[in-house]
Amino acid sequence: MENSYCALMPALADDHVHRKYHDFEYGFPIEDDNELFGRLLLEINQAGLSWLTILNKQDNFRVAYAGYDIKAVANFTEEDRQRLLSDAGIIRNKLKVNAAIHNANVILGLQAEFGSFKAWLDHQHPLKKDEWVKLFKKNFKFTGGEITNEFLMSTGYLPGAHDPECPVYARVIAAKPKWC
Repeated sequence: MENSYCALMPALADDHVHRKYHDFEYGFPIEDDNELFGRLLLEINQAGLSWLTILNKQDNFRVAYAGYDIKAVANFTEEDRQRLLSDAGIIRNKLKVNAAIHNANVILGLQAEFGSFKAWLDHQHPLKKDEWVKLFKKNFKFTGGEITNEFLMSTGYLPGAHDPECPVYARVIAAKPKWC
């Protein structure tokens, strides 16, 4: 896998933001619904941009989107939308802002039905990538194939976050629930 994220790590050795994400976040399961929502929000905002851009703005995203508090984002007003669209610290794209608010509302519904967003994801697992994509497109906005794939790989629901030769691979496998 010459072009994999893991293969890029030696070249990015001086880039602490990429290194931290690769070594401690990418592919590891996330238990907290707000953090899962935050990861989905970041993946959506990455569309058309470099992941480094998103990683460098992730603290700004957390502040702008109420610490990724799903209930708070679901209740964002038109004033909040305008605030987000004028915030130079994040990606100012109306479709992405609207998707974040819409998706927060969808997740509230999933929490009501399944107890949590994570429980909904776990209930669906395991699915093949194309099945996940279809499910995400049915439920969420701005979640095409690549966004859905990266969200699910980055949270451990789909394989491929790390090559077996990558030193992080064994830690990711060990962190996954036994049912995966």
